[in-house]
Amino acid sequence: MADPLRILISNDDGVFAEGIRTLALEAAARGHRVTVVCPDQERSATGHGLTLQSPIRAERADGLFGGGIEAWACSGTPSDCVKLALGRLLPTPPDLVLSGINHGPNLGSDVFYSGTVAAAMEGTLEGLPALAVSSACFDWRQFDGAARRALDVAEAALAGGWPEGLLLNLNVPAVPAERIGPLRWCRPAVRRYVDQFDQRHDPRGRAYYWLAGEVVNDLDALGSGPRDWPTDVAQVQAGGAALTPLQPDLFWRHGLEALPSLPPGTT
Repeated sequence: MADPLRILISNDDGVFAEGIRTLALEAAARGHRVTVVCPDQERSATGHGLTLQSPIRAERADGLFGGGIEAWACSGTPSDCVKLALGRLLPTPPDLVLSGINHGPNLGSDVFYSGTVAAAMEGTLEGLPALAVSSACFDWRQFDGAARRALDVAEAALAGGWPEGLLLNLNVPAVPAERIGPLRWCRPAVRRYVDQFDQRHDPRGRAYYWLAGEVVNDLDALGSGPRDWPTDVAQVQAGGAALTPLQPDLFWRHGLEALPSLPPGTT
């Protein structure tokens, strides 16, 4: 058996979420040394936001996990949690950062809004191997299969040599563990939403708005990744697990000839 790993686990669904508890217990059951640092309440869709104008508090929450897991509930965002863990709470850097298991998918364009992916990306930015894992249904609560698949992927990737700057984004279909289909490398789809703001009124008659975006359609990725790879959306819809390689580099990847014309004198 390989040496136990030091694993930092976070999420955006909060310290009471069943997904993070299942993931942490699976890692601990494999003999890894697990530390959980995650939000003290749900902070989904916070992206890579950081807390700058108020203090961040962290309290021990070992009792919520058991199994020898050290846990902290943090008042900040998912990115705050990983930053705080790496900068103050952990005595040494972890071998691996895991984020999830998210209660809902993080497919295609969702990764720009996802606090789950942002927590993992914080590890990537610090030069650490990092994996985000999501269950592709908001109401699904059987996380054992996704937890096993996430640890299998992470352990194999570490054993095979994890390139610096690589973030792995794993989405697992919401089916019992024995029915999860094959794992495939995938391209990110492009998800189009109708950002519907529901206007309501408080008891004093003042208007407020509730964002309730709905997916209109999922488009094939526009030149992102090998064309013979399925999109992450298509793979999950077919019942398989989708693994998408991401990186923090947002530089334009198409030909320079496709850039728009600029005013004279631009160099």
